[in-house]
Amino acid sequence: MIEIAPVGGYSEVGKNMTAIKVDDEVVILDVGLYLPAIVGFEEEQGLLSSDELIKIGAIPDDNKIKEWWPKIKAILISHCHLDHLGAVPYLCNKYKSPIIGTQYTIEVLKKIINDNNTKIKNKLKPIEFNKRFKISENISCELINVTHSTLQTAIIVLHTKYGTIVYANDFKIDENPVLGEKTNIKALKNLKNVKMLILDSLYSKFRQKTPSENVARQMLKEALLNEEHKGRAIIVTTFSSHIARLHSISEFGKRLNRKVVFLGRSLGKYISSAQNLDLINFGKNVEIVTWPKQIEKKLKEIEKNDRGKYLIICTGNQGEPKSVLSKLINKTFHFEFLPNDLVVFSCNVIPTKINIHNREVMEQKLKNYKVTILKGIHQSGHACGEDMKNLIKLLKPEHIIPTHGDHDKLIHLSKIAVDELNYEFGKTVHLLNNGDKLQIK
Repeated sequence: MIEIAPVGGYSEVGKNMTAIKVDDEVVILDVGLYLPAIVGFEEEQGLLSSDELIKIGAIPDDNKIKEWWPKIKAILISHCHLDHLGAVPYLCNKYKSPIIGTQYTIEVLKKIINDNNTKIKNKLKPIEFNKRFKISENISCELINVTHSTLQTAIIVLHTKYGTIVYANDFKIDENPVLGEKTNIKALKNLKNVKMLILDSLYSKFRQKTPSENVARQMLKEALLNEEHKGRAIIVTTFSSHIARLHSISEFGKRLNRKVVFLGRSLGKYISSAQNLDLINFGKNVEIVTWPKQIEKKLKEIEKNDRGKYLIICTGNQGEPKSVLSKLINKTFHFEFLPNDLVVFSCNVIPTKINIHNREVMEQKLKNYKVTILKGIHQSGHACGEDMKNLIKLLKPEHIIPTHGDHDKLIHLSKIAVDELNYEFGKTVHLLNNGDKLQIK
């Protein structure tokens, strides 16, 4: 018998964690942070224990599956975003089972563990795409490559004697990706007897297909390759893990004959992980500066020389108060914004109260400097409603479990399945909350 226990990500956006029990063996899918709680916490002093982080809602409450802990055979991580792996250092020691993911995911995880000054006893096991890996005598897994807004994202597949379980949480179907391979549709099509599909519902209310990353690249090209910016500072901020986007920005900087400078620790973490694995090479005339004293020194060099000879890519796309962009604006770092300098936000605001507030504060301060602000130079890495519908039609799952959203988002996805694909609420589409359990016979 198969039993699913949602631990996080079924009552909010983020904090993704799902437990699957097959007879008497358990597999964990993702162990993520709830980023709004973490952003709020970062403004406080001191470190919190796992129990305290659970209490403030920053990490999944795995006490809901405490009786399952000794039965956990493996922890599978779909990709390197913090809302999918950021809670690993706080929770996974107690499980005493290997952590499995793609090479890039495991490489980033190592750096996160290092940054937290923590140690975990779990074996970190990178595996290849599209090959079965034996977890136990009764369960094997497979990581199928899928496009998303970071490298080496996987749709996780569990093969059991009761059928196939598919976990598609954070993906898009990009037919023309800027970096990496297209989604392995053939491997998905070849999956047989899909018992359960656990499906990302984040943008289910948008009845469209998500545009390609190449659209975002073209938007960046039009924003940056403009004679009006000659001699002026150009500062671009985007998600630190979006290697394809960062590479596009870097390329356009080089076309402008500007030296490309990355500023910020999280940028350094994701870029160095990708370059260490030879997944990308940002090339010469690119500098990555991570620590505050080094950043201060580099900014003085830029000010002393000619700001028109540099393109700065820095952290701060969500208005985070401790980011490099915030420190530039607040003059924590030595940098003077001049009228008509260009600041590009190659992102959308993740719609939480704290992010919306932080960005509003940041943008108002930038307006006071009379700089040019370009926003929304972006395309999402998440599937929209039509992509979700197409994946359901491709896999033909017996049961659908919406995830990665609050109740409204889960409902939108459920309605697509019920109204358009002949599924039934409560029978073949199941709306679950964190802490629930559901048996699939």
